[in-house]
Amino acid sequence: MSETNDATWLTQEAYDRLADELEYLLTIARGDIAKRIQEAREEGDLKENGGYHAAKEEQGKIESRINRLEEILATAQVGEAPKAHGVVQQGLVISVELNGSEKKFLLGSAEISDEDIEVYSPDSPIGSAIMGKKIGEQLDVYLPNGKTIQVKILDVTNS
Repeated sequence: MSETNDATWLTQEAYDRLADELEYLLTIARGDIAKRIQEAREEGDLKENGGYHAAKEEQGKIESRINRLEEILATAQVGEAPKAHGVVQQGLVISVELNGSEKKFLLGSAEISDEDIEVYSPDSPIGSAIMGKKIGEQLDVYLPNGKTIQVKILDVTNS
């Protein structure tokens, strides 16, 4: 499978977990929230009905999550992480020096995160700046807050 800039790398486990979450949201959560909205509507005046407004807000969150999951799963590149060969790419663990401090993270979707290691998105300022760089390369990364940080690629591994 060829890699595209829009592809999200996922392990099979992460893909299955997200697919299960999407199925739950589509089949159960949507129906539950619609029922809660209907029950709140039947209580009368919607302007001062806190239950109605809370349910509508939750409905928006559910729909937003459904859209995000559909987007991720539609563009997912599922499989094992690529073999590390000294070049930064999605699915690999990257060690960098950020302004003099060492930092280690997995470069990939936040959806594959676990408590063992922090995950940086390839779309983040640091992730996009280091994509394709090689061990030993040093670069300036411009952050959205206007600051610049120095990043040096120290290592690229599978774990």
